[in-house]
Amino acid sequence: MAQSSLSASPAICLLRLSALGDVTHVVPLVRTLRAARPQASITWVIGKGERRLLEGLEGVDFLEYDKKSGLAGMRALRRVLQERPLPGGRFDVLLQMQVAARANLLSAFIPAERRVGYDRSRSKDLHGLFVNERIPDRPGIHVLDAIGSFCEPLGLRQTEVIWDLPVPEDAREWARAQWPLDTVPTLLISPCSSHTLRNWRPERYAAVADHAAQRGWRVVMCGGRSQLERDTTDAIVAAMKHPALDLVGKDTLKQLPALLERGQLLMTPDSGPMHIANAMGTKVLGLHAASNPVRSGPYSDLRYCADRYDDAARKYLGKSASEIAWGTKIEHDGVMDLITVDDGIAAFERYVADHPAV
Repeated sequence: MAQSSLSASPAICLLRLSALGDVTHVVPLVRTLRAARPQASITWVIGKGERRLLEGLEGVDFLEYDKKSGLAGMRALRRVLQERPLPGGRFDVLLQMQVAARANLLSAFIPAERRVGYDRSRSKDLHGLFVNERIPDRPGIHVLDAIGSFCEPLGLRQTEVIWDLPVPEDAREWARAQWPLDTVPTLLISPCSSHTLRNWRPERYAAVADHAAQRGWRVVMCGGRSQLERDTTDAIVAAMKHPALDLVGKDTLKQLPALLERGQLLMTPDSGPMHIANAMGTKVLGLHAASNPVRSGPYSDLRYCADRYDDAARKYLGKSASEIAWGTKIEHDGVMDLITVDDGIAAFERYVADHPAV
C-alpha cells in the first residue's frame, strides 16, 4: 500500500513482546516517532521481563502480556484496550514487529485501522494474514534498521539512532558500588545466550579473561539467575588463573544497563546483554559463529567481534555466508568451537590498540 502520513496526535500501538535485545532495538523507533509526533499516544504491548528493562521510557504506556497466559491473556488484553478512550474504538496504527505465531494471533485482539507488518521475505507463521501494510523489503540490513523502517509506511524516516535507555539513579548507585572508581579497565563477561548453541566453552572464556587480567584489566562476570548461567560462570571462574568479580544473578534488569555501562568492553555471545551494552555506549567483543554479526551483532561497532559466521556456513551448510538466506541461524552442535581462544584474544587486542589510554 502507498505510504500515508500520520495525524498530528495519532494513537499508535507497538507489538513486540521479546526478547531483551530486540526490544532494545525498538527504543530508537520510539524516539523517532516521538520526535516526529510529540502529541502521539504510544502504547507498547510487551513481555514481562522486557517491561522491567524499559519501565520508565518516557511517553510510552506499557501493556504487559504474559506468554504463559495464552488465549485467556489475549482476551484480557482486549478488554483492557476496550476501556481505553481510543478514537473510533481503535488505534490509528498497529506496528506488528514480531512474526512468531503467538504474536501474530495476539495482534488480532488489538483493534487498529492500519496494521503494519514485515515484508514478505521476513514473514512467517501466517504473519501476512494479520497485517494490511508492510515495511520495505531491504535484504542485508541489521535487525535494528529493519525495526526502524516500521515508521516508513507512516511517511517518516529513522535518520538517527538514539537509545537513552531509562536507567534510574539508584541503579547507577548500585553499579558504582560493585567495584572501585579507579583507572583499572574492566572486561565484563556475560557468557550465556538463551540460545544455548550460541554459547562458548567456559575454558575459552577463562583463557581470554586471564589474558585481560595479565594486561592489567579487572574481570567481572555478569548474567541472570538461570542455572545455566550459574553453572557456566562457576566453570569459567574455576578455570581462571586470576580472580574475577562474580556478579552473576546479583543485579536486576534495571541495574543491568548501569552495570554494563561501567565496563570498557563486554565479551558475550549474541544475546540481550550484547545489545543493552551497545545501547549504553559500551564496546562489545561479540562471539559470532551461529549468527551473522552484520545482521544481529552490536549495532554501533563490529570491530571487536570474533566472527566465524562464514566458516560456519561453509562447514555446516556447504555455502559461503553471502550465498545463504539473510538471517540464517547456524545453530549446530559445536558451531561455536569455530571461534578459537586466539580469535577472542585478537579481538580484545584490537580494542586495546584502538584505546591506548585505557
